[in-house]
Amino acid sequence: MRFQSLMPALGTALPAFTAADPAGRQYSTADFAGGPGVLVAFICNHCPFVLHIADRFVEVANAAVARGVRVVAISSNDVDAFPEDGPEPMARFAAQRGFGFPYLYDADQQVALAFGAVCTPDFFLYDGEGRLYYCGQFDRTRPTTPHTVGKLGAGQAATGDDLNAAIEALLAGAPPPAEQWPSQGCSMKWKPGLEPEWG
Repeated sequence: MRFQSLMPALGTALPAFTAADPAGRQYSTADFAGGPGVLVAFICNHCPFVLHIADRFVEVANAAVARGVRVVAISSNDVDAFPEDGPEPMARFAAQRGFGFPYLYDADQQVALAFGAVCTPDFFLYDGEGRLYYCGQFDRTRPTTPHTVGKLGAGQAATGDDLNAAIEALLAGAPPPAEQWPSQGCSMKWKPGLEPEWG
């Protein structure tokens, strides 16, 4: 299983997608058009890498929303295997954390496949014309897990420096950041038979 971003080419078009929030409201790509950029964050409720950044991510995302950036978080994990990532827990997670943006459930995992999302978290920032501007890590910090002990950034508080710098550059009309590093986290929990070749 893959545990870090695929890092698609910058300039890649924002995929067309549809998904619903836990209340059943349907969203599509068109609902996130019209702003200076679109941030798509693949997360889930239980992943230690997501929990490590969750509070700071919400701060960064809500601040971006206040400046016109369209933000959407998406959970794509197989909820038969991981029921804690299902719609009802998602609604509680978003309310407790203060999400100021939709949190959508990718029931058939087609949204994750369209974006090439492979881990949680995985971030994709597009410009106002729907071209990929930034992808990869939130920052260089990581939670303390058996896989990260002794590694750079393990156990340090999340900052959001990488993603926030990309948002600032986008809003300033600057070129994409020259250095973009893959996000690392828990692998996407694919349903049996849906595992992509790169999964």
